[in-house]
Amino acid sequence: MKLITAIIQPDRLDHVREALIQADITRITVSRVTGHGRQEDIEFYRGQKIAPNLIPKVRLDIAVNDQFVDITVDTIVKSARHGAGGAIGDGKIFITTMDECVRIRTNERGGSAI
Repeated sequence: MKLITAIIQPDRLDHVREALIQADITRITVSRVTGHGRQEDIEFYRGQKIAPNLIPKVRLDIAVNDQFVDITVDTIVKSARHGAGGAIGDGKIFITTMDECVRIRTNERGGSAI
């Protein structure tokens, strides 16, 4: 079991959701977050460094069984990228191993709870 966390541009959310649904990945959690990566703009104002602004992003959390990891990652990469070559700020994907998953309603555990 893996937890896939993707940070993407807000304007790509609908594209990613539709692509995930087409790939039969329907259980996702979406959060609005802010942050910055390489697209940070370090500005100088009157000779002082100004901290870069935090940029609005969308965070997707998707718990999947091992056989769905590559499908999920490939789908997100293809649908979240701006243009053919992508652009700075398109986002990142983190894949984390999950030890356990428990469905509260039925107390199912493991891959069947996902």
